[in-house]
Amino acid sequence: MSITRLITSEDAPALAELLRVNREFLAPWDPRRSDDYFTADGQHAVIQTDLQQHEQGSKLPHVILDDSGCLVGRITLNGIVRGPFQSCSMGYWVSASHNGRGLATKAVREIVRVAFEDLGLHRVQAEALLHNARSQRVLERNGFVQFGMAPEYLNIAGRWQDHAMYQVVKSSSATG
Repeated sequence: MSITRLITSEDAPALAELLRVNREFLAPWDPRRSDDYFTADGQHAVIQTDLQQHEQGSKLPHVILDDSGCLVGRITLNGIVRGPFQSCSMGYWVSASHNGRGLATKAVREIVRVAFEDLGLHRVQAEALLHNARSQRVLERNGFVQFGMAPEYLNIAGRWQDHAMYQVVKSSSATG
């Protein structure tokens, strides 16, 4: 059974509520966001932009669902580049109440399969804060290997922070 699906405009209210409830939980791992981001209108705008980029082939925005089909997080393939690169970057999060249940691991496994089998990509990259051991374990469980460290890579929680760089390549993955 699939635990991810393409995001839809109808997800905006549920996603806004999930983000509002998890605002403090996600704050150490996310960029700073305006208050509008945590509203249904704010999420509707985010989703519309994501779906436009999806139509252009540069993004695959999915939601993560629990066993009962409730929305519990997001996983996205960003910056899809074709040509000789055939690569993308992946980001994901799962709500605090569903953390530690294996949903992120399953969602990453599923989206990597989609990247390789359905989209024909060769490589998926993911970044994790150096102190985010849980996210690093999720990536490693899915065959990602750390290939470096990027100093001051992303502005997270209001400051530029170092990130461990991970990748999985189709030829070296279990799905390839």
